[in-house]
Amino acid sequence: MLEDETAVLDRRVGVAGELVLRYRGGAGTHEIIANGCFLMDTSDGRSERLLVDAALGALAGRTAPSVLLGGLGVGFSLARAAQTGWGRIAVVEREAAVVAWHREGPLAAYSAGALDDPRVELVLEDLLVHLRGGGEPYDALCLDIDNGPDWTVTENNGSLYSPSGLDACRNRLTPGGVLAVWSAQPSAAFEDALRSAGFERVRTLEIPVARGVPDVVHLGHRAD
Repeated sequence: MLEDETAVLDRRVGVAGELVLRYRGGAGTHEIIANGCFLMDTSDGRSERLLVDAALGALAGRTAPSVLLGGLGVGFSLARAAQTGWGRIAVVEREAAVVAWHREGPLAAYSAGALDDPRVELVLEDLLVHLRGGGEPYDALCLDIDNGPDWTVTENNGSLYSPSGLDACRNRLTPGGVLAVWSAQPSAAFEDALRSAGFERVRTLEIPVARGVPDVVHLGHRAD
């Protein structure tokens, strides 16, 4: 392909509609497109790594804490979690196509073999279904779903950021555990929603981007 061409590598029907994996020749990056809307790419994983690092830092003093990663995406968050001091790592991803692109496709380079780490459990399920299903709590939830609380590609994902969705998140955390949420833009309204849902020490970390508003990570703790 020419340097400036974009090639469709795979196209599949998923749980919430069409998923496309593209390669952009000029940038040398892979992109995931959901129902015709850009979702994420492999150009810069700083904010995805911050998502994991900030949650781990907020749990200072805990040895090998457990974490749930909501969304496998292009694999930056999982690779980072496997490289750092986490214990049990659960990855909840509802789209089998995304998993396949990591198992046998070009996204394997970005998750860096972390799916084979013995600490990692892959759960092929909707995130809210998993959170509401009960089970052992986590010390941290690191969520990278759609483009954040104020910009969901899939309409049903908005319920994750609703009062009932945030209650489900809080209830799956250990006392003092941390919820970290990636977003493509800051959201004062979501900070208020976290506080209303009973989260404490709510704060927002920013990562500047080349153009436009910064990516952010919203953080909040369950009460001790």
